[in-house]
Amino acid sequence: MRGVILYGPPAAGKDTITSALHDLDARYALYPRLKVGSGRTSGYRMADEATLDRLRRNGEVVWENQRYGASYVVDRSSLTQRLSTGVPVVHLGQRPAVAAVTAAVPGARWCVVYLWCPREVAAQRIISRRTGDTDARLRAWDETEPLPEADLSLNTADVSPRAAAERIHRHVLADDRPPVPLL
Repeated sequence: MRGVILYGPPAAGKDTITSALHDLDARYALYPRLKVGSGRTSGYRMADEATLDRLRRNGEVVWENQRYGASYVVDRSSLTQRLSTGVPVVHLGQRPAVAAVTAAVPGARWCVVYLWCPREVAAQRIISRRTGDTDARLRAWDETEPLPEADLSLNTADVSPRAAAERIHRHVLADDRPPVPLL
């Protein structure tokens, strides 16, 4: 079971690189986090508060955060299911989330990628999206800590989405090789 975590601030290229990964190999697919709240619905599994409460009571919540007036959740059952059927690409923006997700499914192997771009590039990307919450997204950009221990670090202002996807894919393939026996 293999998965990819794309970690980084808003507008670092997580959606774009996920699409490029899928174009490269259809096994890569966005892991749609559960979302409770308003705003964008594309790329999420929308749910209500009762569903989220049930997941919490059953110990299914691997990671939960609140941002932009909504709750975003990674749940164990859907994560395990997606790991068993392909290579899920999980988008995260908080350092503790990386540890929580990588520990959630025993036996899963993760390629953790830190995506970053200069703040002014992120601001241009956010403005061009016209989501109406530029200030909130730039605050989130400011709050996103670097992840120097990531398997790969990519400045998306300097690398094309296709080239980033190819680098990630090569890393995933290299990590899938069987261990070399010691002599």
